[in-house]
Amino acid sequence: MTISLLAVLVAILLRIVIFGMPEASLLQVGYACLAAFASSLIGVLLIENVNRYPGVERASAIVPSFALAYGLIAIGLLMFKLDYSRFVLIGSFVAVVLLSYLEHFRYKDELVLRISVLAQPDGAALPQIPSIEWLKHSDHAGFDHADAIAVDFRLPLSDRQSEMLADAALAGIPVYNLRHLIESVTGEVTLEHISETAYGSLTPSPVYQTIKHVLDRLIALVVLIPLLPFLLLAGIAIKLDSPGPMIFRQSRMGYRARPFTVYKFRTMQHCTAPTPAGLDDLVTKDADARVTRIGRIFRRTRVDELPQIVNILLGQMSWIGPRPEAEKLSRWYEQEIPYYRYRHVVRPGISGWAQTVQGHVADVDSVSTKLNHDFFYIKNFSLWLDLLILAKTLRVMISGFGSK
Repeated sequence: MTISLLAVLVAILLRIVIFGMPEASLLQVGYACLAAFASSLIGVLLIENVNRYPGVERASAIVPSFALAYGLIAIGLLMFKLDYSRFVLIGSFVAVVLLSYLEHFRYKDELVLRISVLAQPDGAALPQIPSIEWLKHSDHAGFDHADAIAVDFRLPLSDRQSEMLADAALAGIPVYNLRHLIESVTGEVTLEHISETAYGSLTPSPVYQTIKHVLDRLIALVVLIPLLPFLLLAGIAIKLDSPGPMIFRQSRMGYRARPFTVYKFRTMQHCTAPTPAGLDDLVTKDADARVTRIGRIFRRTRVDELPQIVNILLGQMSWIGPRPEAEKLSRWYEQEIPYYRYRHVVRPGISGWAQTVQGHVADVDSVSTKLNHDFFYIKNFSLWLDLLILAKTLRVMISGFGSK
């Protein structure tokens, strides 16, 4: 509430200082103030939803949450044909984003959760997370210094422990399932937990799947038209840099384990060998000599993925989802890694949770970890997680994280 009011006040003050305040614009400013206040409140609610589990970095959700909120309100203003001050609305958006970041970094060091572990499997290690301090708990101690309690409910609890949990709940101290908490802070759902909980717990929401599929194609259609000149220039750059086609085509494993042809900008030297590629040829290595000069730039910024907008329009892919693997590589992983096929329960995406937290991988051990990330995405399949991945993707595009 305070940040929302401050953002609106900052925008109004800038409007007065730069343009003055003629009477004719009072109504426009008033509409803009109401819209800005409503947008910033919605943005805060979105951030809180994204941040509802420990371990999710709040800063990553700030820009996409406020952008979505302000975008929705702006559409509403256009639909009702209300004349408003664009300066105040845009100014408040910039102000609320900056103020939110200032608040986050000001209190970041103080936001360390002290979590008391009441029941834990013998020998099980807890993940080391900077934002969490794990407290070993004794049945003879209270929870006075704990912000939350973590319990592995697979283990039998004594009468004393059950009473302590009840007292903690009555005192307003949150109690987390230790397994779910670790999933939240690591962003992984391990293969061990899949065998325990069965497939039903990882079934994504069919309602959100349908809504997302429709939105994916609409956004792809809207985005493709203004991007066409840029895509043409990128294709010309590829042709000038090395001989071969502009577009790389490859059979990949898609939704419900159905193969499809993926489209990407070619980033490697064109191979005219008639023999089919082996598994080793399907894997991009560190400092791969096959990658062209322009290809390295495109890979770092993820520009090479843009032609997959066509795959989205065809209904084969989504903007956000597990990355599709080459069909041959995918079938090999299925033989080596348990439950691998289950990642095909949602449409593959141009960007995904695993790519934003782990980067590009190929060996079996790393792919198993990536699969854990994919299962985390499927289990928590929602708009909030997609927004978080969108924010992380923008950061990856700027930093080049995980590219090869």
